Amino acid sequence: MSATQATQFLKASKIAFEVLEYDHDPRSEAYGLEAVEKLGLDPETVFKTLVITDEGSPARHALALVPAAEKLSFPAAAKALGWKRAAMAKPADAQRLTGYVLGGISAFGTKRPLPVLVDATLLEYPLIHLSGGKRGMEIRLAPTDLVSSLKAVVAAICV
Repeated sequence: MSATQATQFLKASKIAFEVLEYDHDPRSEAYGLEAVEKLGLDPETVFKTLVITDEGSPARHALALVPAAEKLSFPAAAKALGWKRAAMAKPADAQRLTGYVLGGISAFGTKRPLPVLVDATLLEYPLIHLSGGKRGMEIRLAPTDLVSSLKAVVAAICV
């Protein structure tokens, strides 16, 4: 296992986690669904990390975690964060703010601390999966550890 900013954050925070790795197909653009397929995981337990921006204040960004097979509701995300309108951040901004490449963005160990918003379904499972900080790496951990360590806002944010 190679260390990433995400795994270093989890170790430093003394959070129990497991790393799952697979051979990433560079042609794949649905990174969360690729992890589901290659690791044989329940798609409801695999969360993709999206970087969103406040359209009213482009300098504000946040991370939104939703199940890999679901879509983010921008109005619901904006409401949960107290924003007027939310939108996807530009890919270059997402990479610059997090320090990760697209498809490997993790909620843990971001270059710049960002507010974290998670879909409420995350708390329905004893263990969930999210990017470990690079393509082809997932982290398995308790959702309560994610919420408490990142002070995440929990809300219904899927379409």
